[in-house]
Amino acid sequence: MTAAPIVVEQVVQARLYVTTHRTAVLRVALRYRSDDPLAVRMAFPAEFSLDGTPLPEAPPEVEWVFARWLLAAGLDAPSGMGDVHLRPAASGRTMLELRSAEGVALLQFDGAQLRHFLAETLLAVPEGDEALLLDADRALAELLG
Repeated sequence: MTAAPIVVEQVVQARLYVTTHRTAVLRVALRYRSDDPLAVRMAFPAEFSLDGTPLPEAPPEVEWVFARWLLAAGLDAPSGMGDVHLRPAASGRTMLELRSAEGVALLQFDGAQLRHFLAETLLAVPEGDEALLLDADRALAELLG
């Protein structure tokens, strides 16, 4: 019998830049699980499209998954690969850019809140210990469907 995974979850506010003159404040759920130790998840409310118009039949949230190391790196220097880019900004803020076929979303977070979340994940699984918790059979099964 295996132990239950450690789950870290924190809800933070983010500012979504809808246009250069219009922003929206969102509640974003940050999630981490010790049974998926390399990844962090950000769940965004899906009730608005990238242009800020309501979506009538949207799912409750849209989740983006990316590497925990990317979050750590992006708090101190511009970092990013593929669809997810992070960079520090003025006044202790952190900018997150998400790219998809539908467009680009630019969000601003309080860097201290992201650092707190990252610190909690590192208490759950210290950096360098991720490989000890990886379940290769499960990951392969998920990959092959």
